[in-house]
Amino acid sequence: MEKLTIIGSGTMGHSITLSAAWAGINVNMYGLTETDSAAGINAIRKKLEGLVAHDLIHLNEVKGILKNIRLTNSIDDAIKEASYIIECVPEDVVLKNNLFNQIDLKCGPDVILASNTSGLRLSAIVSGTRHPERTLITHFWNPAHLVPLVEVLRSPATTEEVFVRTMALLKLMGKKPIEVKKEVPGLVGNRLQFALFREAQYLLDQGIASVEDIDAAVTFGIGRRLAVTGPLMSADMGGLDIFYTVSNNLFKNISNASESYPALQGLVSKEKYGDKSGEGYYQWDERFSAKMNMLREDYLIHLVKDDKSTDNCTAGLEK
Repeated sequence: MEKLTIIGSGTMGHSITLSAAWAGINVNMYGLTETDSAAGINAIRKKLEGLVAHDLIHLNEVKGILKNIRLTNSIDDAIKEASYIIECVPEDVVLKNNLFNQIDLKCGPDVILASNTSGLRLSAIVSGTRHPERTLITHFWNPAHLVPLVEVLRSPATTEEVFVRTMALLKLMGKKPIEVKKEVPGLVGNRLQFALFREAQYLLDQGIASVEDIDAAVTFGIGRRLAVTGPLMSADMGGLDIFYTVSNNLFKNISNASESYPALQGLVSKEKYGDKSGEGYYQWDERFSAKMNMLREDYLIHLVKDDKSTDNCTAGLEK
């Protein structure tokens, strides 16, 4: 079993740490300060309370999961015995590159260095490292302890052994890893997500539908279907002849904008960032925020239960 270290105790770092500990893996979680580490472990405890409340784990399992987690505020201490390191620091290419080069100098060549970046290029993150052959991207999705998908991107230098070890670790953590075969901005998931977001912005900008109705078209329509079949299987099931014809007719009318639309530009310019600032497309007070975050978590937990009941989060795709 890999000796795992997570660099970062924030939103993604603590959630990935929980995923590993929940799977029975001993994991070091590095926080920049004691305050950061304390915030991370407190967030883990809160998530564990939610898992207990939803009967995903028993109360007597919590102590064992927490015992699998070791906190540290020293990089040297965090990585000294690690065989696999996942970096989860903010999306700043200079910060990530400096960190990778620092760790690269301190670790033996067999230690795997993975980045959780969602949008930066691997080639830029690992530039200057001595051993690019042991680097790759493992992009988890938030909240990482509940969402199975992890996008894996290796560089031309990444060895097959590193890739195989990575896939094995992620599967041990109960994840559904997919291979991204070419380095492209946004990998797979974000490219699909932001293609939909661009069209949603266009529909709003053109006055075609309201904020609420655009969201409803997804949550009560295509979102329910895509959660089961995905876009390509949906096309197969609907008939490729039909999807071919509709694509040819519709593509010319779909947004191809290269920048955000005025509504979003206006919100951001006024520092209306959504939930975290109290206003965005919606008004976010404390009550509404708690309600929506609970609804999302409850639904994701429901899906995790379904996954566990089949022992395979892709059971429907298996032939």
